[in-house]
Amino acid sequence: MEYRLFGKTGVSVSVLGFGMMRLPILNNDSGQINKAEATRMVRSAIDQGVNYIDTAYGYHKGQSEIFTREVLGDGYREKVFLATKMPTYLVKEETDFERFFQEQKEKLGANRIDMYLLHTLNQERWDLINDLKVIDFLEKKRKAGEIRFFGFSFHDDYPAFETIVNAYDWDFCQIQYNYMDTQVQAGLRGLQLAHDKGMAVIVMEPIKGGKLANPSPKIRSLLSEAQPDWSPAEWALRWVADFPEVSLILSGMSTMAQAEENVKIAKQMKANAFTEKERAAIEKTVALFRSYRQIPCTECGYCQPCPEGVRIPDIFALYNEGMMYDAMASAIAEYRMFFSPDSKADRCVACGKCESLCPQKLPIIELLKQCEESLNP
Repeated sequence: MEYRLFGKTGVSVSVLGFGMMRLPILNNDSGQINKAEATRMVRSAIDQGVNYIDTAYGYHKGQSEIFTREVLGDGYREKVFLATKMPTYLVKEETDFERFFQEQKEKLGANRIDMYLLHTLNQERWDLINDLKVIDFLEKKRKAGEIRFFGFSFHDDYPAFETIVNAYDWDFCQIQYNYMDTQVQAGLRGLQLAHDKGMAVIVMEPIKGGKLANPSPKIRSLLSEAQPDWSPAEWALRWVADFPEVSLILSGMSTMAQAEENVKIAKQMKANAFTEKERAAIEKTVALFRSYRQIPCTECGYCQPCPEGVRIPDIFALYNEGMMYDAMASAIAEYRMFFSPDSKADRCVACGKCESLCPQKLPIIELLKQCEESLNP
């Protein structure tokens, strides 16, 4: 197993971490974890060198932390770093920090949490919890020995990431990063900024939620020409691991086959190992994926703000992702979950302001109708 320094903390972690968010389930219910199969998967990974287990308050309808306690019995707790996350999206007042933390400790059966994260930070959420003195709370818990290291996971744009990173001397952060998302959210700039400040960087979504694991035959052929022995998922994992700034790659695994493949790959992953031929293959793959986009929106934002509140660039980006990765079902779910009713495409009143401002001269009104039909069937 490849191990890397976890930023300035002095500890070393396996390059692969086991994410407890997509465990095998029963009866198609994410709240019913298939404990027998999941236990076999997690313990097998630990036996082969994985030493980082990542869970969170809300995973598997609140059952993930409870199962994590169970699976880390029989001496397995002492073999790993345990990470969980404060549900910042549920925090309303300062007393919530202590309430959630104690509930999580009880679920995990842990006197100390090794890595504690502020979950899914964006600018708005950070402003709220910062005003509620969340750093004071975390420092108090560290001083008391209840937290060893703390950081945050992030879902917003780069300026928000820079603001949060510069607000405190964090131990680590967790960002979305893969070969299709170098300019999305924190992106490559965020990875480099955090590393330059001595932070460990954990990467989530290295395979983009599985979207890079099953590409078109044309993309699969392109990758195979450069390296016939690697699956598309292995390409994605190795690409992220090639960055020495990355301390750890998280993967949420649902089957024993996935876990075995990822552990096998992790044993071979190294930093700065990609050849020029392999880098060129990834560049061609990115270009080919992007050629599948249906709407040539550059996300410049000139159409914003819409007088009716429609999130035009975000809607176009989500629609494009659904088409690019043949993942419209996932896009529909995201549209329902992350877009408020007053920001959706059906709010458009065809005033035309956006079309007059669009540098690409896109027929935005008609495109929004098309997106609404696909994303809200």
